[in-house]
Amino acid sequence: MANDLRAARIQTVKDHMALECVHEWDKVLDTFQHPRYEMHASGAVFDGRQEVMEYFHTSRAAFPDLRNDIIAVAAADDSDTVLVEFWLEGTHRGAFTVNGRTYEPTGRTFRVRMAASFEFAPGSDKIVCERPYSCQDAKLRSLGLL
Repeated sequence: MANDLRAARIQTVKDHMALECVHEWDKVLDTFQHPRYEMHASGAVFDGRQEVMEYFHTSRAAFPDLRNDIIAVAAADDSDTVLVEFWLEGTHRGAFTVNGRTYEPTGRTFRVRMAASFEFAPGSDKIVCERPYSCQDAKLRSLGLL
């Protein structure tokens, strides 16, 4: 992969993650060739504009100030994937359901270290899939609910 494409992909990931923090959903969707999230912890897949928008709104209902702080970004020359390590933070303001159990709002904040891979269309700086990786119970532990 040429340095300019690698740099463009890294910038796309940075822009994507920054836009998520400020709820610029249409602009987040513009970073995709086809919107798709595959959630490692739960196995849930959100495919297409409508499902991804529903994911954005549902995930922010429990944590309206959900935000990320990028620690590191890396891209290899021979891959269509960009890897990111980041802190995910938010305040528990709405009902949060994990493993079939619902936790009512506590007003507490959480901070968990996560990683995500962003797969790109070949030869493009447009994302075809984001795959966040975390432990499903990490937020609960950080909130003091486990």
